[in-house]
Amino acid sequence: MTINQRAVLTGAGAMSRKWLEAIKTVGGVDIVGIVDINPANAEARAKERNINPEIGTDLPAMLSRLAPEIVFDVAIPAVRHDIVSAALAAGAHVLSEKPMAETLEQARDLVARAKAADRLHVVIQNRRYLAQLRRIHRLVASGAIGEVTGVHCDFFLDPHFGGFREQMPHVLLLDMAVHTFDAARYVIGDIASSAYAEEWNPAGSWYERDASAFASFHFAGGAVMTYRGSWAAPGLRTSWESYWRITGTEGSIVWDGADDIRAARSNAHVSGQLLPDTAMLEIPALDPADRIGGHLGVITDFLAATRGGPLPETVGSENIKSLAMVLGAIDSSTLGRRVEIHI
Repeated sequence: MTINQRAVLTGAGAMSRKWLEAIKTVGGVDIVGIVDINPANAEARAKERNINPEIGTDLPAMLSRLAPEIVFDVAIPAVRHDIVSAALAAGAHVLSEKPMAETLEQARDLVARAKAADRLHVVIQNRRYLAQLRRIHRLVASGAIGEVTGVHCDFFLDPHFGGFREQMPHVLLLDMAVHTFDAARYVIGDIASSAYAEEWNPAGSWYERDASAFASFHFAGGAVMTYRGSWAAPGLRTSWESYWRITGTEGSIVWDGADDIRAARSNAHVSGQLLPDTAMLEIPALDPADRIGGHLGVITDFLAATRGGPLPETVGSENIKSLAMVLGAIDSSTLGRRVEIHI
């Protein structure tokens, strides 16, 4: 008889619903405890899932009592380092919400703690697991558009979250742009070496701090990424995944962030025209090896890894490279100049 892994959930806000649904779908996990500063949130989640976990506000004490194998961290970023540190010290594997830390120093510390504890610390960078992004990555890796020279992304939405996000500093860069930055790093297959950014809060914004940003990154191999975004942009919304243009030495890809992917390759090498002819490219189908499913995909890979499977691609030692882009952009915006990025 297989014994389910024991897990504690920290943070029982709205996002935890999606996590708990995915955990149930994967199976093999018992939620034995839920920690939240508001016990009513924990009680509500337990009732929704028809489970009977211990409920409390003190994570270290609960870890000591229950000795779970896994901690699911869905709490706010301000307490991320404390939660992950406590969980690793208690011998648990940890899956965290993004960002993995508030500073690079904290992120480096968590990478070191996970290594010392011989435990996993994985970040739920769920956009990695979008089917369309996997297909784009496959096309780029095939060399169909040559070497990637640029990734250019636009993100414009107007969500009224309420709660901590509307008071959060650097809210767009830290809470949302990390998804696009991580996806760009995945497509380019490289690490960013420098960042320049500006932030501002547009007139009419319902956010207390800067909800709009421009950022550009230079990558070690020569590619450039640009990002324009706002969380206070009513009307004509982009998708949550941004609108993309990927340029290469021999072609380009555009993606609307939903289902429309188009790609074309230039015939410049056989043409003397001012604007050479182009040929549309076929977008690769998903491969059975492509792991998809958003939150479900990340949680599936994480749980498989805790059971002896391969290391997830969003493990902290890799995800720190995406966090470094976010924090580099924030540093640049604060200092008013381009900054070097050091992992």
